[in-house]
Amino acid sequence: MRVAILIAAAALILAVPAQAKAPFVGQAKKLGFTEITSCKSCHVDAMPKKDAHAANERGKFLLKMKADKKAAEVDLNWLKEYKGN
Repeated sequence: MRVAILIAAAALILAVPAQAKAPFVGQAKKLGFTEITSCKSCHVDAMPKKDAHAANERGKFLLKMKADKKAAEVDLNWLKEYKGN
């Protein structure tokens, strides 16, 4: 019984980082950004963690826009202004 509980808890803990960014990929596709296919579209790592999530060029652009606009969240509509790859 303890093993089953530990396995279930581990599965939940490991699933949280993957779920955190998945909505961004879906939202980007709905907005027409078909080049956004995974977390690596904006992050260096395929599975970025909450406390270690290095951004690539596109991700840095979004973080700069967030700071410039003093926004609470990243808005994927800002990608319309992104001139990179």
